[in-house]
Amino acid sequence: MAKEPNDSPESPRPKRRLPRSFKELTPANHFNPRTFFYEMVWKALLTKRTGVHKRPVFPKLTHGHVAITWIGHASFLIQFSDLNVLVDPNFANWLFLLKRVKRAGLRIRDLPPIDLVLLTHAHFDHFHKPSLRKLPSPKVAVMPWGVGELAKDLGFGRIIELQKWESFSHDDWTVTLTPSKHWGARTLRDEHRGYGGFVLNHQGRTIYHAGDSAYYDGFKEIGERLKPEIALLPIGAYFPDTFRHVHMGPDEALKVFLDVGAKWFVPMHYGSFKLSFEPMDEPPRWLQELAKQHGVEDRLRILEEGVPQLF
Repeated sequence: MAKEPNDSPESPRPKRRLPRSFKELTPANHFNPRTFFYEMVWKALLTKRTGVHKRPVFPKLTHGHVAITWIGHASFLIQFSDLNVLVDPNFANWLFLLKRVKRAGLRIRDLPPIDLVLLTHAHFDHFHKPSLRKLPSPKVAVMPWGVGELAKDLGFGRIIELQKWESFSHDDWTVTLTPSKHWGARTLRDEHRGYGGFVLNHQGRTIYHAGDSAYYDGFKEIGERLKPEIALLPIGAYFPDTFRHVHMGPDEALKVFLDVGAKWFVPMHYGSFKLSFEPMDEPPRWLQELAKQHGVEDRLRILEEGVPQLF
């Protein structure tokens, strides 16, 4: 059964020693301070911010139709005829020193009333508190175990924490937390926080948002258990190869798409923030090439930020 943060006592939190070097602050000991500053900060500062905030024209939906708007990075608005869902909303132009190099596709003020917010994990680019505080009347927030305490002052009417494979249902929608290969700590001493993806089921449609993840063989089980129709999958932040300990590239994302058996592949987690060393425009280009090689280019839907797409 899904838990609200106040329903159960906090579990003991493991102690974590202080890092001995800057590298230990990164998920796979990726880089030294000079490399980090040059690749992630300096290059982005020299890059002109592109993209525009669009005034979205949301389609009128009937039962069984779904519209998906990519806001940018891992952020999506998912709309049904009677339900508006945000996933990992982030409208920031800056994450500390990290510059957003492509604007969010729409502004917070242009959002419809939000019924449900799904938060895959506590990392700052996915759980962005300033964005969450400004959302229009969010009613329910669903997130992994150990994350709920971070959301208590953000205006949600109800906060639900899930364990892996656990589901929460309300009215006639259901959301299930799926496993991933990533990590959930937001700071140095909170490794107790969970992480994962979500499968949302409503009006006979099933949408899978994978959150952040490296490739592993568990995606086949997600497909067998939950049979997602639309897969929102990350394709960026994969180079150098050590980044693949916690992220995936287009090649591995295509494997995930085939593993879960979805009908549609919508890529994400690229083009907004410089989080790794590959060129910003490489992930979608490479993905299109791979999709053509595997004969699935007609099932690939690369969305334009801020433009709703009907599925």
